[in-house]
Amino acid sequence: MSASHYGQYYGTDGKKLQQQYKKHLSDFASWPQKHHAEKWLLFPENIGTHLSLDETSLSNGDLYTILTNKAAKGRKGAIVAIVSGTKSAEVIKVLERIPIEKRKNVKEVTVDMANNMNLISRLCFSEAMIVIDRFHVQKLTSEAVQHIRIKYRWEAIDNENESMELANKNNTNYVSVVFQNGDTRKQLLARSRYLLFKPRARWTEGQEERAKVLFEEYPVIEQAYNLAQKLTYIYENYNDKSIAITKLAHWYKDIEEAGLKEFNTVAKSIQTNYDKILNFFNYRSTNASAESFNAKLKHFRSEFRGVRDVKFFLFRLTNIFA
Repeated sequence: MSASHYGQYYGTDGKKLQQQYKKHLSDFASWPQKHHAEKWLLFPENIGTHLSLDETSLSNGDLYTILTNKAAKGRKGAIVAIVSGTKSAEVIKVLERIPIEKRKNVKEVTVDMANNMNLISRLCFSEAMIVIDRFHVQKLTSEAVQHIRIKYRWEAIDNENESMELANKNNTNYVSVVFQNGDTRKQLLARSRYLLFKPRARWTEGQEERAKVLFEEYPVIEQAYNLAQKLTYIYENYNDKSIAITKLAHWYKDIEEAGLKEFNTVAKSIQTNYDKILNFFNYRSTNASAESFNAKLKHFRSEFRGVRDVKFFLFRLTNIFA
């Protein structure tokens, strides 16, 4: 609870209480990292053998790179470093302040597919295995499916606009074609968004009916959906790296046969990071702890109605999580 909330609860001036807490009751004035807090924060004592490296936004869309210790499970001792921005050179400069002996003890770092995260991990934690988070890879395939759906939706909108203009010129009423589930073509493509993220087993009755119409009208969308779901199946059902390699090879062949531009792009991105993606199948490590921490950070930020004073916000944040 923020100082202003305490003020409201006890019938005092919340803003005044907040200022008193900031200037006198807390240790903010004597905080050792205060002078560089907006640029970087470092807690070498929190480093562990298994780390997560991710980026998040604190305020006004400004990105920060955050290194967390998985063993802390998003609680006290989780934050190892927070660095303003995502430039690899700046982040590396800060992380190199951690003694090299400690950095060499790191066994694993999970990251997303961004090149800067890979570079930071490789240069700062030379002994660690780098694992690309499975959910970022799956997100890429989901975005490919949605890209195809959106492309068809814009085509449907353009066709409907042209048909309406033609009807107006001919002084006739335009009537949209309605499918058996009650959707027009434009509605069908708009309302199919969420079902394309879910496996078939989790579709509702209405989604099953909509998917049946969608796939009959747009077999390419079904083809793309099946490719995305096949990758999810590989991630969820195979623990042996050698088997996963074989299954991924079959998946690549399916992509080649499908000839979908969007999935060719996905395949190239995966091939570029192939070894780090396959490292997931060693211990099934993910960046879930980092994503969970980001969710806590956003909740913490909303509790204080945004970030007005970045330094003080970071002081409070690190008091709890570092």
